[in-house]
Amino acid sequence: MSLDPLFHASPLIQVHALAAIAALLLGAVQLWRTKGDRLHRALGRVWVGLMAVVALSSFFIWTIRLWGPFSPIHLLSLLVLAGLWRGMRMARRGNIAAHRRIMQSTYMIGLVITGLLTFIPGRTMYAVAFGPQGATPLKLTVFAVLVVAAAAAGLYAARSARPVAGSVPGKV
Repeated sequence: MSLDPLFHASPLIQVHALAAIAALLLGAVQLWRTKGDRLHRALGRVWVGLMAVVALSSFFIWTIRLWGPFSPIHLLSLLVLAGLWRGMRMARRGNIAAHRRIMQSTYMIGLVITGLLTFIPGRTMYAVAFGPQGATPLKLTVFAVLVVAAAAAGLYAARSARPVAGSVPGKV
C-alpha cells in the first residue's frame, strides 16, 4: 500500500478522496455514538457537508465513461444528494426513524458501495491499495476480510443506536 498514486492524482481527486475518507470515519463515529444530542447534530452537519463535497466532486471525475463523461457511479452520487436532502428534511420534521434509515442508507450507498467501486483496476484507490504489481491473492484476502469486518461493525453500530438520555423523541 502506498499513498503515492493519490499524491500524484489531480487536486480534484485528492479533495474527493480526502472528503470521502473523512466522511467515512465521521459517519462511523456518528453510527456508534449517542444520538440526538447537540454534538450529534453538529457532527451530522459536518458529515452532510463532506458527503455533498464527495458527491458533487464526483461529477467531475470521468475515469469510467459510459454515457458521455458519466458512469453508473454518478447515478449513486445523485442518490446520495437526494438522500442527504431527504434525511435532513425528515430530521427537521421530527421523523427520526425515517431520518435514521435514510442517513444509514446514504452512508452505505455513498461511502461503502461507491467506496468499493474505487478499487476497480485502473482507478487511483486500486493503485493505492494494491500497488503497481496489482492485487495478489494475499492482498485480496486481507482486503476482503477488512471489508467484511467493516460491514459487520457498521451493521452492529446501526442496530445498537441509542438515543441520548432525557432527549425528546422526534427533536433534532
